Amino acid sequence: MVSRRAALAWALYDWGNSAFATVVMAGFFPLFLRDFWSAGEASGTVTFRLGLVNAAASLLILATAPLLGAVADRAGARKRFLAGLALLGVAATAALAWIPAGGWPLALGAYLLATLGFMGANVFYDALLQAVCAPREYDRVSSLGFALGYLGGGLLFAGCAYLALHPQRLGLPDRAAAVRLAFTLTAAWWLVFTLPLLGFVPEARGPRGALHAWRAGWRQLADTFAHLRRYRPLLQFLLAYWLYIDGVDTIVRMAVDFGRAIGLEPGDLMRALLVTQFVGFPAALAYGRLGERWGTRPALLAGIAAYGGITLWAMQVRQAGDFLVLAVLVGLVQGGVQALSRSLYARLVPPERAAEFFGFYNMLGKFAALLGPLLVGLTAYATGDPRRSLVSLLVLFATGGGLLARLKLPPAGRGGGAVE
Repeated sequence: MVSRRAALAWALYDWGNSAFATVVMAGFFPLFLRDFWSAGEASGTVTFRLGLVNAAASLLILATAPLLGAVADRAGARKRFLAGLALLGVAATAALAWIPAGGWPLALGAYLLATLGFMGANVFYDALLQAVCAPREYDRVSSLGFALGYLGGGLLFAGCAYLALHPQRLGLPDRAAAVRLAFTLTAAWWLVFTLPLLGFVPEARGPRGALHAWRAGWRQLADTFAHLRRYRPLLQFLLAYWLYIDGVDTIVRMAVDFGRAIGLEPGDLMRALLVTQFVGFPAALAYGRLGERWGTRPALLAGIAAYGGITLWAMQVRQAGDFLVLAVLVGLVQGGVQALSRSLYARLVPPERAAEFFGFYNMLGKFAALLGPLLVGLTAYATGDPRRSLVSLLVLFATGGGLLARLKLPPAGRGGGAVE
């Protein structure tokens, strides 16, 4: 029997590493890249760089994560892989604080490494859930990690945003010094809350050595693809999910850059991100009830349509108040789209292959920001207009939603509620 201490130690990692997603990825890195490391450069060029580095990180992880995960499973090395990748992310995040003005190549390199560490470590973090609780407790412990991540990332971001908005009150010379401190605090936060997992989460020794594990990992990966080909509705859903969730993740990663490109002030953008963070948690719970009332697929399609509307409205934004309203709307639907996607997928997955297929689903969800950032960056660079760059997101939402709407679902009864 695994102790509650192990489950809490596992969940605390989410509290720690979510700070990177909120403080660095969504918040201060896009802001600092534009205003400090690329000051004076064309707006479209900066957006292109940000989109390219996000797409590159997602592509690298997408290409390696399934194999690394399979190898770690076979060798019993999940904690070692997690520790190495988390330390890479922590070190690269701390390095951002030392990059001078104009040093955008170094900044992009450090951010790429930090993002690889963040996303790569999550592969092994998810897999360790099985080591800390019984199957009947998966939902509860997983939800604890999600809740702590939301809260931990939000609290640190709130503190760092206060630093950036009022640096003199804490004896800092300017906003740049406050942002540097935010990078350092995020690295320390991530590191400190990784330690409980490394100390208290158990892991069984793998049955095979590294070479055997590597070969078995390739075989397991090939088997997963072979099995997926036999389930056409699953493949169609995964393609739809990858497209629309790519749009969702792109909005998270590129929103601050877009706001600065159209002339909004950093303080207004920080407030908008805080609103999204703290609206999102209760809204996700409420959206789940909407899915029970409307049916899972109709509620999910409504959320995707809402994202299309948000994108259209964003193309018309001129004032900070409009951007704040958009932040509220994103917070209202973001968690619901993610939660209902998972429950609909569960309806399609054959029970005997649930763990295998959910591993593939989780990989797509975590590493989806590939097409969106690249398309937004290329469009902004080609046109010089940040508003036109959002058209590419409409394509992702429309295509993904269309595939989902045409998906043939099995008869009701296997899931927890109606899906049609």
